Amino acid sequence: MTEITTTRTARNGVDVPTLFATLDAVKANREIADFRFRARNTWISGTHNRTTIQGFYGAGQEDTSRTEPFVYDADHPAVLVGTGHGPTPVEFLLHAIAACLTAGIANIAAARGVTLNAVSSTVEGDIDLLGILGLSDQVRNGYQTIRV
Repeated sequence: MTEITTTRTARNGVDVPTLFATLDAVKANREIADFRFRARNTWISGTHNRTTIQGFYGAGQEDTSRTEPFVYDADHPAVLVGTGHGPTPVEFLLHAIAACLTAGIANIAAARGVTLNAVSSTVEGDIDLLGILGLSDQVRNGYQTIRV
């Protein structure tokens, strides 16, 4: 009998062999699936604040691979009493949703042997300030709708 093997190679910038090795490792030991991500935030002035992200717990150990922290400023625009030193926190949330979806598409496509030429998305969210400002108990605080 002839044995046919499929060699998996990197695709779309995704290390497919490592992706499948990770899937196999998690199937074999579900405890390594537990991850804890952290972000530390410091108020600067007004609505301006700064988040530092470095290190996380995952695969049964503390990760030390990030030698430099990721640092992000957030603020509100002047119309929302800010100084515009960065995107608003709710815009960072939209960024996170879009980035998560895009990374997921790239991983799944690579795992299925699909070569991508381009991926883009638009994420929009609707917020009614009456809820955030506490001016109405009929309006929820936060996004009413998020569209992708």
